Amino acid sequence: MRFWKYQGIGNDFIILEDWNDDAPKDPGFVVKTCDRNFGVGADGILYLGKSDRANCRMRMMNPDGTESEMCGNGIRCLAKHYYDFHERMERMTVDTLAGILTLDLKMGEGEDTEVTVNMGPPRLRCPEIPMDCRDLSVDDEGRFIESNILVDGRAIRGSAVSMGNPHFITFEEFSEVELVKLGPRIERHGLFPKRTNVEFASIDEGGLSVRVFERGTGWTLACGTGACATVVAAAITGRVPYDEEVRIRLTGGELWIKVPRDLSAAYMRGPAHRVFSGELED
Repeated sequence: MRFWKYQGIGNDFIILEDWNDDAPKDPGFVVKTCDRNFGVGADGILYLGKSDRANCRMRMMNPDGTESEMCGNGIRCLAKHYYDFHERMERMTVDTLAGILTLDLKMGEGEDTEVTVNMGPPRLRCPEIPMDCRDLSVDDEGRFIESNILVDGRAIRGSAVSMGNPHFITFEEFSEVELVKLGPRIERHGLFPKRTNVEFASIDEGGLSVRVFERGTGWTLACGTGACATVVAAAITGRVPYDEEVRIRLTGGELWIKVPRDLSAAYMRGPAHRVFSGELED
């Protein structure tokens, strides 16, 4: 079975072409293939398939064998693969569990690639995330913004945003020891029935810095949906402006995110690179 390895600012993926919907997706296969010592190694597997309502379809499996609704860095990699091997176009649509997303492709020489993704509107009401907010402080619109959750008896202030997948964003400062403990604790907090991605954000010169504990993956070099969710939370709370690109510095590199004031979308701009290809043995 042929595979391709891609990365977007250090977030790396295996792409399998799945036109007949018969590529293996069972957790055992996914976990083994993503293992960095006993497999190819990746932050997940992207399955490229047919769609009757978009140019193609993307399914995303996490390295723990669970399925994710969306992947911002992954969809840029999938778009580059589709452009290079199937159809060259400046604009394409991809069918995902988070909906149909539109991508604008800017291809340079060789591996010089930039993709802008309309990630769709952020979901902010607790049931949409999903998050159990029955006993929590929410605003008049039912949004969990700059409110507290309890983690091991400690109040952590943050905001909940879905970009097709759930995110909890906090701008509080923590020590390295605290971060290591809090990432997995918040990911599996009982308030999030489908678990959550966790973004530890701070304001820096010219934008924001973010460290991500990714649902189903752990600490990761980058997260596209997390970058979008962070800018949404930062704009709503007045930390960054609406309608302007905001530079997001992640461990693996930088993304640029723009959120309009009406919260009708989030636009993510960033690179995608093919690393190598090979054959998976049975």
